[in-house]
Amino acid sequence: MEYKKINIDDVSFFKKVIGESFVFTNEEQLVEYGHDETEDLSYPPEVVLKPITTNEIADILKYCNAENITVTPCGGRTGLSGGSLPIYGGVALSTERLNVIIEIDERNLQATVEPGVINQVFRDAVSEIGLFYPPDPSSKGSCLLGGNLAENAGGPKAVKYGVTKDYVLNLEVVLPTGEIIWTGANVLKNATGYDLTALMIGSEGTLGIITKIVFKLIPLPTKEISMLVPFNSAEKACEAVSAVFRAGITPSALEFIERDATLWTLKYTDIELQIEDEIQAHLLVEVDGNDMDVLNKDCERIAEVMEQFECGEILLADSESQKNKIWKLRRAIAESVKSNSIYKEEDTVVPRAELAKLLKGVKEIGEKYGFKSVCYGHAGDGNLHINIIKGEMSDEDWNSKLDFGIREIFQLTKSLGGTLSGEHGVGLVQKNFMDIVFSEKELELQKGIKQLFDPNGILNRSEEHTSELQSRRNLVCRLLLEKKK
Repeated sequence: MEYKKINIDDVSFFKKVIGESFVFTNEEQLVEYGHDETEDLSYPPEVVLKPITTNEIADILKYCNAENITVTPCGGRTGLSGGSLPIYGGVALSTERLNVIIEIDERNLQATVEPGVINQVFRDAVSEIGLFYPPDPSSKGSCLLGGNLAENAGGPKAVKYGVTKDYVLNLEVVLPTGEIIWTGANVLKNATGYDLTALMIGSEGTLGIITKIVFKLIPLPTKEISMLVPFNSAEKACEAVSAVFRAGITPSALEFIERDATLWTLKYTDIELQIEDEIQAHLLVEVDGNDMDVLNKDCERIAEVMEQFECGEILLADSESQKNKIWKLRRAIAESVKSNSIYKEEDTVVPRAELAKLLKGVKEIGEKYGFKSVCYGHAGDGNLHINIIKGEMSDEDWNSKLDFGIREIFQLTKSLGGTLSGEHGVGLVQKNFMDIVFSEKELELQKGIKQLFDPNGILNRSEEHTSELQSRRNLVCRLLLEKKK
């Protein structure tokens, strides 16, 4: 589909709406807003806009809809799927200036915020008054809440507390036509018509731009204990995961870390941790609550379960510094892998009892196609992050064979009752594999929803890319990015 190229008149209009200082056409800004944390993808926009109000966004979208200008919403650009990249140029519309915590309603355990608020800033603000917002993605110190909604982000706490969608009550949304709607009501249950709130969450900016969010909050747990459990077998570690739940315990976090992920992270950071040669994986387990006696009993029961799967000596984090150390290890894995090798990260999820079969299958597929993998993730909810490592693989094999291997991984995931993405979204990375999990009719229904919300197709058309477009690289932008690094 052809879109209008932005001209001087368009730029002048945008400056009138949001002010000259917040309209950017310089090359550095265009490059910056043309990428996220997805490997090597780069698609710069023609202009970057940074509005500060809902009405400004409405005016921009109304204009772009009339002029056939494509608009791609973005936030902190910490995504791992390429879902906020302006592949057709046009407008990159940043929500980072909409960064106000409007209200924390202690009586109703709710908060109203703008999408540009950083996840950790919000979590800290509510925790100061004894409340808790659980979703905690690894990028919580930099990712924005709007992006969390766009991808339905999770994190380690999801195993006990759920993901982003479980805490959203109501949304203010600007439609691609410029109309402003609220999707629901500020209530805990709502059976009034279709659930537009749920539809917006995980839609990756394809249906509208979120400008206000009403979150549900819960009381803050006051105590927690963390354990690092080593295993001689990675598959045994995976098998132990579902056994913990069968024993009647629901941890607040249960993370899987493969040996290479641990070693690379220790090399990348200043963390000191001794790893024995025979150890192939770790489980990081956390329990939380308000009664330390109960938590200690939970830890004892968890240890008993782990011993059934031939675990090594368990490290019990009995101080704040020890707890911070092992969690720093977990949260630094992604950056450590990135610094070690060329890689592709895939985000799979299966029923937790199938995790061992998934891990075994991934290794077998890697052997078949000649790549290695480093795996880690939220084992408690069956979410495995698979980092495919180029290593000794030739450039030719990397470019020609890799997609076949990834397809087999996703086919395996589907056969185990899982799906393509647990929390990273679809974007550019997963789009070509959607046929594995959806029938033609199911895809048709989703396209129909898109058409209803966005009849002119201006909003975040990253979902419309082709294999040819995905393989194209903007060499100038890549060079500029490398120079900046």
